[in-house]
Amino acid sequence: METIEKLFRLFTQRPRDGHKGTFGTVLVIGGSWGMSGAAALCSLAALRSGAGLVKTAVPERILPLVSVLGMEYTTFPLPETQDGKIAQSALEQLLALAQTATVCAVGPGLGRSKDLDLLITELWKHLPIPTVFDADALNALAEISSRNEGKLPEHMAERVLTPHPGEFARLMPDSPPGEPEIQRKKTVHFARMNDSILVLKGPGSLVTDGVVSARNTTGNPGMGTGGSGDVLTGIAAALCAQAIKKGISLFDAVRFAVWLHGKAGDEAARKFTECGMIASDILNAIPEAWKTECVDC
Repeated sequence: METIEKLFRLFTQRPRDGHKGTFGTVLVIGGSWGMSGAAALCSLAALRSGAGLVKTAVPERILPLVSVLGMEYTTFPLPETQDGKIAQSALEQLLALAQTATVCAVGPGLGRSKDLDLLITELWKHLPIPTVFDADALNALAEISSRNEGKLPEHMAERVLTPHPGEFARLMPDSPPGEPEIQRKKTVHFARMNDSILVLKGPGSLVTDGVVSARNTTGNPGMGTGGSGDVLTGIAAALCAQAIKKGISLFDAVRFAVWLHGKAGDEAARKFTECGMIASDILNAIPEAWKTECVDC
């Protein structure tokens, strides 16, 4: 496990002959009617965190909305249900898109449906690249894990889950959100049992792979605002993509993503106050976080 200071140096050192392919491609799968902003926040956060390319796959009807929220990522329309959510029939298209990406992020703004529960389960099992699962993707997975003592199906590549306490309580039985010590112990067990990296979000977020664990030192209560988790998902996916290119472990990449997210949140709070900041302020503060001297790592 590297120090945050060393990880900061590794991620900020970019080869002079680097190009967009050097820094990895992130595929974002998310969005639904009424929640187009979540997919955009995640995609923009991935770009602000250094990904070379971001591809954003969303239900067809919200593609124009998502497209105008960010000019730098490309968008792909997906088959949708009548209420504007991604349809189960999108599976083959998504697996094909994943072949052109380094890391995938699944969940921001998905919404809930039986179709999505089935689709997310298949993506969990069959996506051939490392994938970050957040938001309603976690709630879909909880339909399985909650009935199976926290066990999820086997999967093809590395998996990262980023639940807040309420989402983790749904993923893992007997893990009440009002009992942080119990949740932290269960988090380690869950990560080890499912061969995954898990971020239990909150004050002093816990990052664990079931063997090694670390607590985060950045962040503030102002980050408890809608969309903040979507920003973290984008940061984590982008840093995992770069870690693969640089030979950094995904566990360290996720640790650093949580640190960078909190650092951007602290920068946003200084500018807008903890009461006045919103998720897009955290997104827009990522460049300031990259400027830090890292003296407080």
